[in-house]
Amino acid sequence: MRVCEVTAQRIRDLCKERGITPNGLSYISGVSQSTIKSILNGESQNPGIATIKKLCDGLNITIGEFFSTEDFDRLEQELE
Repeated sequence: MRVCEVTAQRIRDLCKERGITPNGLSYISGVSQSTIKSILNGESQNPGIATIKKLCDGLNITIGEFFSTEDFDRLEQELE
């Protein structure tokens, strides 16, 4: 898996755990619906740490908690 895929899946999982939609996440995080859609659809190859921080703030988790998953731990360095 690639970083963008793991990031999108993590966002989906967090939304599901909290019973919110991507649009709901947009509302609570202040990240535009189009940006979230772009991340979830794999169109955004690198959403940026500022965007991830806003999402984390909206979800009331730390950046560390966001990235603290087995999927992120298993990622290999992408050479492009």
